[in-house]
Amino acid sequence: MNAGPIPLPVYVVLPPRTLLLDVAGPVEVLRRANVEQDRLRFAVRYVGPAASLVTSIGLTVSGIEPLPDTLPADAMVMVVGSVEQMMGDAGPDAADVEAGNQAIVDWLRARVQASHRLVSICAGALLAGRAGLLDGRSCTTHHSDCETLARLVPRARVLENRLYVEDGKVATSAGVTAGIDLMLHLVATLLGPAVALAAARALVVYVRRAGGDPQLSAWLEGRNHVHPAVHRVQDAITANPAHPWTQETLAAVAGASPRHLSRLFNDHAGMTLPDYVNRLRVALAAQLLGHTRLDMESVAERAGFASTRQMRRVWRLYHPTPPKAARGSGAG
Repeated sequence: MNAGPIPLPVYVVLPPRTLLLDVAGPVEVLRRANVEQDRLRFAVRYVGPAASLVTSIGLTVSGIEPLPDTLPADAMVMVVGSVEQMMGDAGPDAADVEAGNQAIVDWLRARVQASHRLVSICAGALLAGRAGLLDGRSCTTHHSDCETLARLVPRARVLENRLYVEDGKVATSAGVTAGIDLMLHLVATLLGPAVALAAARALVVYVRRAGGDPQLSAWLEGRNHVHPAVHRVQDAITANPAHPWTQETLAAVAGASPRHLSRLFNDHAGMTLPDYVNRLRVALAAQLLGHTRLDMESVAERAGFASTRQMRRVWRLYHPTPPKAARGSGAG
């Protein structure tokens, strides 16, 4: 009997002068992830030191729950950023802002434990840092706050020019929209790249970079378009890169002739169909090499290659180092 999706409690901590996009962007990713699958349900609650607040754009939000006395062991705690300059004249004064921020810092220090997943969006890292939760961690924040964070938390390794940084169960992101990138990454970690891609497609944010990598992930390359037939084909390949895909099979998925699909794929994805399949198979092989003890023959088979020789030949098209260099590296 199907017991339904497993709930994952998510506590979104709202400071005074909350930057609204820091909340809406990442939480929309979680909402879409709930729509796209039924294995895990992100159960979002909004908590903070005040029952209502005026956000960065002058919009008041209410119904905020008090900071809870206890947290479930598997909870995700997301601390969002705030702004100095709000739209309009409304908003708390400096003393009320600091009192609210200190209440959050005290709560984070007392309640967030090693079992929890801590996520900070933008300047939310400053509150997490004040609570001592970034000590000894690699982290990042909005570029304008990196120097402040480094002074505030001298035991942290503050990395600039990063979209996001994940260190164990602590994940921090740079300014505003980078919170979407981080949450898509976490969704991919928890539920797989296909769910993250589906959420990204719904939000029309197909192109995402990894946190510290200027290159696009192979799972996300060729997604900067809105053609539904090409996306259907890419979704099918992403769900099972090792399948023996043929032009005819994929054309049926697209609802187009093989020749027309080939032309559509080149125009919209910017690469050929065989190139796209090979890129994902190499990415899958890299993941298997980095995270399992499988031998090369088993890796090649599971990634959809006919032999280790073929895998090495295709691998060389995309990597300057041989497959064995990915062994134990967490690549992919």
